[in-house]
Amino acid sequence: MTQNRSSAVMQQRSEPHDSLDDFPTPPWATRALCEFLVGEGFDLAETSCREPAANRGHMVRPLTEYFGSVDAADVHDYGAGFRVEDYLFGPLPEMVDWTITNPPFRLAEQFLQRMAATSSIGLAVIVRSAFLEGQGRYERLFSQQPPSFVLQFTERVVMHKGRLAPEGSTATAYAWLVWLDGGEPTQFRWIAPCRKKLERSGDYAGEAA
Repeated sequence: MTQNRSSAVMQQRSEPHDSLDDFPTPPWATRALCEFLVGEGFDLAETSCREPAANRGHMVRPLTEYFGSVDAADVHDYGAGFRVEDYLFGPLPEMVDWTITNPPFRLAEQFLQRMAATSSIGLAVIVRSAFLEGQGRYERLFSQQPPSFVLQFTERVVMHKGRLAPEGSTATAYAWLVWLDGGEPTQFRWIAPCRKKLERSGDYAGEAA
């Protein structure tokens, strides 16, 4: 049988209901967000950040390059030494200045609710660009709390299930959505090609091919 490689099919990233949605974020993609925020005038070195879906730390490490402090945890122990806790269960965590993460797709809206309640300056999530679609999500989220920025990658951000690797291809487009305290009107920006500039030699050290 010939594989259906249409855009609509290839952009699906379907996960079972009980999946951990393990798609590590390439470090350069996190640096792209931080560089944008610095360019907008934010002094990240004087602020705190939380990463509540820390996985193996591929987003945590670049965040520590920019922020004064980074609190990291995950619902699953990936062996990276982070605190194990369910971000969506129990009392709200303490306030931080920023919350930045790659949330499990099926729980992204619940993550955003907690992030908004516990972030004093802003929050950001990297999501499939298709996350912007959907009447239900528009009614529940975007019509009530539109993001301050939609930052669309012009380069493809390749995320492999269960591993981080520098090579590969994908039909899935990604964007950062950023909410700032104050409810500014949404601005759409493109993230210019920057992978070559923002990748570091040690980003993929120790990762299985």
